[in-house]
Amino acid sequence: MQPIQQFFQLLAVPASVVITTHQKPDGDAMGSSLGLYHFLVKLGHRVTVISPTNWASFLNWMPGCDAVVDFDARRTQALELLEAAQFVFCLDFNTLMRTKNMAPFLARCSAQKILIDHHEEPELAAFNYGISLPGKSSTAEMVYDFIVTAGYDALIDDNIAQCLYTGVMTDTGSFRFPATTAAVHLMIARLKATGLNHQLVHQYIYDSYLENRLRFLGHVLLNRMEVLYEYNTVLIRVPKADLLRFDVQTGDTEGLVNFPMSIQGIRMVAIVIDRDEERKWSFRSKGTVDVNSFARAYFEGGGHFNASGGRSYDDLQTTAQHFLNVLPSLAALNQ
Repeated sequence: MQPIQQFFQLLAVPASVVITTHQKPDGDAMGSSLGLYHFLVKLGHRVTVISPTNWASFLNWMPGCDAVVDFDARRTQALELLEAAQFVFCLDFNTLMRTKNMAPFLARCSAQKILIDHHEEPELAAFNYGISLPGKSSTAEMVYDFIVTAGYDALIDDNIAQCLYTGVMTDTGSFRFPATTAAVHLMIARLKATGLNHQLVHQYIYDSYLENRLRFLGHVLLNRMEVLYEYNTVLIRVPKADLLRFDVQTGDTEGLVNFPMSIQGIRMVAIVIDRDEERKWSFRSKGTVDVNSFARAYFEGGGHFNASGGRSYDDLQTTAQHFLNVLPSLAALNQ
């Protein structure tokens, strides 16, 4: 993978471009993708964002979201766009497998692939150009850096600002996580200078859920949360019956893993959700508890040092018991 700076010279020549991200894109994935989309359109490129799957409805307000192609729902169109693309920007994922059903087609695509990502251990051989900085707060921050470093700061407008602000806000936990550096605040100041109304973005993201989601969260925290004080850990198991009972939609479980982190003394939270095809794990931690290595070792996952994900094809109780069996390996929990 060549340094992304070597790609800058190609920005000046209009081309057919696809931007894609990981399955079930979150605020950072969609925000960085649409922020880059608006920037490249202003440069004269022909650009389409393709999401490997559907996404949470609370992201639909974002400028340009109505033009995003859902690969699972519109595969023929998506494959035609990939076939015609000269460049494919790959945002907020470190390995092609995170694009789910799109992965084999992306691997065979003849377009030049450009990685912009902040997860650990990227699949370098899969990309022609790129940058991977795990220390960055978000991929949205990295797209901002990409625009500024390439010399196009003057092109940042309100549409770009809304999208990038969404990405950095959601991935930093509204600017409370350690990755919220001075550079992040300087970025926000620059976005605000475009006229960005940050209050509206917060309302769109956090104040647009349905009643059933709040009832679902209350039910889970009351009935599915197990506090393991001997390991300073919380485990939450969400069976498929709960998803059906509360009509849980894509995005409704977003942020659930963070709630138990507010319990005094808790250093790690693990949540496993019983999805149709797999059991989906999310891990959060504090301090020296490395959930990235833990997820990689035991749950076919990874991500960041203090925030990662994984999966299992075992049933819910079996994979939860596996978690309990391997939990003592995280000696840092008691340090």
